[in-house]
Amino acid sequence: MEKNFYITTPIYYVNASPHIGHAYTTIVADVLARYHRLRGYRTYFCTGTDEHGDKIAEAARKANMSPKAYADQVSAQFRALWPELAVTNDYFIRTTDDDHVETVRRILQKVYEAGDIYFGEYEGYYCVGCERFYMEKELQEGKCPDHQSEPEYRKESNYFFRMSKYQDWLIGYIKDHPDFIRPERYRNEALAFLREPLEDLCISRPKTRLIWGITLPFDDQYVTYVWFDALINYITAIGYPDGEKFRTFWPAAQHLIAKDILKPHGIYWPTMLKAAGIEPCRHLNVHGYWNVDQSKMSKTLGNVVKPLMLKDKYGLDAFRYFLLRDMVFGLDSSFSEEAFVQRINSDLANDLGNLVSRTLTMASKFCGGRVPPAGPPADEDRILRDLASRVVAEVEKNFEDLAFHKALIAVWELINALNRYIVESEPWVLAKNPDQKGRLNGVMHHLLEALRVVSVLIAPFMPGASERIMAQLGIEDGTVQDFDSIRRWGGLAEGNELKPAGALFPRVEYRKEEKAETPKEQAPPFKAEIDYADFEKVDLRVATVLEAEAVPKSNKLIKMKIDVGEERTIVAGIAKDYKPGELIGRKIAVVVNLKPTKLMGVESRGMLLATDTAEGLTVLSFDREPKPGANIR
Repeated sequence: MEKNFYITTPIYYVNASPHIGHAYTTIVADVLARYHRLRGYRTYFCTGTDEHGDKIAEAARKANMSPKAYADQVSAQFRALWPELAVTNDYFIRTTDDDHVETVRRILQKVYEAGDIYFGEYEGYYCVGCERFYMEKELQEGKCPDHQSEPEYRKESNYFFRMSKYQDWLIGYIKDHPDFIRPERYRNEALAFLREPLEDLCISRPKTRLIWGITLPFDDQYVTYVWFDALINYITAIGYPDGEKFRTFWPAAQHLIAKDILKPHGIYWPTMLKAAGIEPCRHLNVHGYWNVDQSKMSKTLGNVVKPLMLKDKYGLDAFRYFLLRDMVFGLDSSFSEEAFVQRINSDLANDLGNLVSRTLTMASKFCGGRVPPAGPPADEDRILRDLASRVVAEVEKNFEDLAFHKALIAVWELINALNRYIVESEPWVLAKNPDQKGRLNGVMHHLLEALRVVSVLIAPFMPGASERIMAQLGIEDGTVQDFDSIRRWGGLAEGNELKPAGALFPRVEYRKEEKAETPKEQAPPFKAEIDYADFEKVDLRVATVLEAEAVPKSNKLIKMKIDVGEERTIVAGIAKDYKPGELIGRKIAVVVNLKPTKLMGVESRGMLLATDTAEGLTVLSFDREPKPGANIR
């Protein structure tokens, strides 16, 4: 494939102001865009806002504004936020843009003329929050599973997209393209959706109850369902159908989304594209949620984290670094301000900041403020060069895998090695001996050159810090510093004038806000002590959940097929806290040597481990990827 790269965020719904979840997704997209530019890819990066539908009309009514005025106001908040977070999007799309309206109508007409849109009657339970109909069996105790509110019962005549026609094709496509949806757990979740018969998708709303939407091209009494409108933004933004950008970038398209919108992107979108005669995107990349102090972000709880507050308080580069370092892409992560400050002081102030400060100070003092000649490398210099080369390759591999935290861990391996290199080489001792001038120059040259490598490696994550390091190294703006340049040792010009500056990352102090004390919850009493020999009888293993489904006639049991080195079935009472699709692909901890037992007629050969939280049960899992069947000890 040509070196083209197209990255998109979801277009954010304008029923609320931006928060840390929006910031994370968009910064990940920016990190990927910056990285691919540094790799020499022709890159296009799109974000924007989704502005039609019931929820926007309702929010506008509550704000005593027209839907357009309300959408303009909130969309402007998103547009203004991204430059503040150093986001370098090439395009900002709004679903109210004229060219997008035209593209949606073009796609609708094309699919309608192909016979894949028909008029019919539908009745069922409608959730305004989800903007979709639910079947009765999908409700939980009569309520929407996401909003826990009772949906309205509606009977309407509407237009439907023959999504069911493409079910077998989509199953085959996902299986034939195993990296289409990634990480793998979300590929498995999409396939779990498709094990049930796929219903046709209602894609219109009558104007008698909703006028805030794009009018259907073949019936002016109806507007388009918000998802059939919003998803099409990804091709509007690159000039579908005739633009050069579409031909260039669509084959290289990658979407970034949070896991809550997997179904529209993993099911609706590829079938819509197929019906319109367009290939699916190359990758659908799915990440987890940011929780706050172990709780899900909620306006009701008052724990919504505002990106600009953190950026203004602690600095933009530190904020970007924390988001990418502390979330394993695909898994949920917990934000805490205290952990954020610890990262700043440990990784950024102590490790990176101290390295830059010490190196530039010594080079100014011992080398006349200029980059000295390298001279013949010693053995320890060759080891450092080899490590730098390995780290560059490792960072590139981790970017391919979306393992951003691992990429940063690899960079910090080099940073920590440089700090050890200073201690072991003792430049301050060499400086006292005129006979060691050549060796002193070699040590300082290797430190300064390695800082150049580090500055390029951190550029996608912390562009400001990268630029400040390069400026201190005397690297001019016109000098190309990219991944090709750091594959070759020696890119830092001898004689460059060094320009030491203040602390790259000053240490910060965390002051916890005083809160009213709440009585400490008592832990359950400990059980009687046992011998180590008794504990050794318990066989704890890592299991991968291969399949999951609700046990019929039970409101709490889920039946799972697991891989523990062999396939077996277990049953667990976790249905009130987990949907079956959320479990597929997870690595869990299981006791495998319990005697089999039957629950609701299903034999269970094992027991998973879980614990209680304020939000319900949580299944024990792992922060690294273990092998199925591995012992837990």
